[in-house]
Amino acid sequence: MRVRLTLAMLATTLVGALVAPSAAAAGTAAPVTPMIIGGSTVSSAPWAAAVFSNGSFTCSGTIIAARWVLTARHCVSGTMSVRVGSVNRSSGGVTRTVSASYGRYDLALLYLASAVSTTYVTLSSSYPPVGSTNSIYGWGMTCYSGCSASSQLKTANVQVTSTSVTDAYGGRAIRSSRINGNAWRGDSGGPQFYNGAQVGVASTADGQTIQNYGSVAYNRAWISSTAGV
Repeated sequence: MRVRLTLAMLATTLVGALVAPSAAAAGTAAPVTPMIIGGSTVSSAPWAAAVFSNGSFTCSGTIIAARWVLTARHCVSGTMSVRVGSVNRSSGGVTRTVSASYGRYDLALLYLASAVSTTYVTLSSSYPPVGSTNSIYGWGMTCYSGCSASSQLKTANVQVTSTSVTDAYGGRAIRSSRINGNAWRGDSGGPQFYNGAQVGVASTADGQTIQNYGSVAYNRAWISSTAGV
């Protein structure tokens, strides 16, 4: 994911191999991408979506309906495709090309060329409580520097410290601090879950302890009007 934080190094968006911002984001600073450092690997995630630009892995995401993937807006670039339903970003599951993309703040909805039948994530309409323990997922880098994106999906626990910060493009975001892992490049667009529902989309991080996730609740009406879910 491209991680863009505003504290000293928090201007990094979380895209594994940093992804250029979409044309819609022209005129804004390019965010930097992150990946999960620490945490553990995941053995099953039928809702997971690995996002590719021009054939190369760039970001993480989730499938929210048969033809819709939710990821970060700063991940949108070039000819895009996704791999859905596999914890391995390079094999398994099914692949689909992206026919169109729609963005709002640092969230993006990717419309797939054809439907995928799998388990879709549940989207939250409320903010997680400050102090709550949430889980994050992604294929991002596994160390601060000198590492490539993880081949297998990873997860980590984080603690919510605020629900009123901003994402890479000024939308409302959820800030959390590391418990047993944190997001970094390649994790951009990946989900944050609270009580089984997705509450955030990875936007920015410092690679050490802090990450900001674009709020699903803040953008819930837009998601519903665009994707119908």
